[in-house]
Amino acid sequence: MAGTIIERARRGSGLSQRELARRSGTSQPTLSTYEHGTKSPTLAVAERIVNSSGFDLDLVPRVEFTTHPGARGEPFVVPDRLWRLDTASAFATVTLPQHLHWSGPSRPYNLRNRRDRARVYEIVLREGEPGDLLAYVDGALLVDLWDELVISKAIRSAWEPLITSFGAIA
Repeated sequence: MAGTIIERARRGSGLSQRELARRSGTSQPTLSTYEHGTKSPTLAVAERIVNSSGFDLDLVPRVEFTTHPGARGEPFVVPDRLWRLDTASAFATVTLPQHLHWSGPSRPYNLRNRRDRARVYEIVLREGEPGDLLAYVDGALLVDLWDELVISKAIRSAWEPLITSFGAIA
């Protein structure tokens, strides 16, 4: 999504520049300069404006990925840390894209169902790219399912340090 954080928050809330400016105690022309990047607000001002739109500024850990070779040379990716999904995403009903479920037509998986969630996690850990992992896998739910997953030894050993360290923190 293009645009500054302020513009994204305003558009996401469905507010006009005039209305967001009014709510945040900023003039509409000043808000416009922030949105166009010709003027930069202080962090406190940006937070006030974003909060006025119904959003929060938040620190989100950046997840870095490394590629590992599988037992037969097929690559898989492993993150440097685990993350949490919002509840709606963690327990959604999903249909995996073709690049993940290439063996035939995909079906809907209900992530509220433990068996479906395990199957999705197995597929995504084996076939997924970084964006797929971030979209479908929740760290705490992965830790919970870890011993039940049917995955290769290579994937299990590459992910094991994350599972162990997350389990110790949680």
